[in-house]
Amino acid sequence: MNSVKEKIDIRSLSLESLQKHFSKMNEKGFRAKQVYEWLWKKSCFSFDEMSNISKELRTKLEEKFTINNVRINNSQFSADKTIKNSFILHDNHLIEGVLIPTPERMTACVSSQVGCSLTCKFCATGYMERKRNLNADEIYDQVVLIDKQARENYGIPLSNIVYMGMGEPLLNYKNVLDSIEKLTSEEGLNMAAKRITVSTAGIAKMIKKLGDDNVKFNLALSLHAANDEKRNTIMPINEQNSLKALAEALKYYYAKTKNPVTYEYIIFDGVNDTLQDAAELARFCKHLPCKVNIIEYNPIAFADYINAGEDRVDAFAEYLRKQGVNTHLRRSRGKDIDAACGQLAIKDGVS
Repeated sequence: MNSVKEKIDIRSLSLESLQKHFSKMNEKGFRAKQVYEWLWKKSCFSFDEMSNISKELRTKLEEKFTINNVRINNSQFSADKTIKNSFILHDNHLIEGVLIPTPERMTACVSSQVGCSLTCKFCATGYMERKRNLNADEIYDQVVLIDKQARENYGIPLSNIVYMGMGEPLLNYKNVLDSIEKLTSEEGLNMAAKRITVSTAGIAKMIKKLGDDNVKFNLALSLHAANDEKRNTIMPINEQNSLKALAEALKYYYAKTKNPVTYEYIIFDGVNDTLQDAAELARFCKHLPCKVNIIEYNPIAFADYINAGEDRVDAFAEYLRKQGVNTHLRRSRGKDIDAACGQLAIKDGVS
């Protein structure tokens, strides 16, 4: 039997739990608060950095606890200034996260799982196996590291966070919401919830749960077809979460939160690019206040999809606008380093 006692992941503890541990260690409660502040407000990655904590207590903490911090494994710089990172986790799994700088904002795109259990046909991550969910602190660390990168490279802090990296956020519901709580609370990074967007492939019961939890962040749905037959082909998750079920869930979510929803729609050549497809999308948009982001497709080696022609995309967008749908064309960034939407997949191996 292994006699070495496993250390406790200190960031898995609430403040109250940490205070109980400190009490057992005969340490004052306010010390636990100081440590908690170092972990979440000051984004401290080691006990040695905790300068207002005595060396004796830091040694005690080192013996009892661990900080399972995420580290940058590799960074690639795109010609358009996008930076793609592979991050290494404490158990040697790898994930990816991206810094997307534009003139208007500085955005971190973060992952919520190692791999993905969904099999969206156009997405590189969908061809990977899901190894595990990320903990809240592992999501938080991606934001901290990407914010540091933004400041060091461009002299500008992060303004926005999108949960659009590897994995399906709503299949890691608790950790995703816990990470957002740490990012937005005064005890954490105190970022505005309205600057955070969680993107889902569409899990109806979890969208309803977001409504019940009255979340303040933004919700985006990867739609890509407003026709069940087509969406089943592109996104097999639609077979268990039909457009009717999603529409009902989204209406419920909106009734509870009053948050408009964003629909993400990639126009694939010869798949979902006709004016009939646009008409179906316009009808789906009538369910609740929303906007549509038409996203440029970024081809991947595993899939046969290609981006629709510019004329086709423009005609599609124009049709939606004439139907009164708030529509935006989004150009992809970081394509030259496989950092664009749908391209995230670890190429240097996942352990």
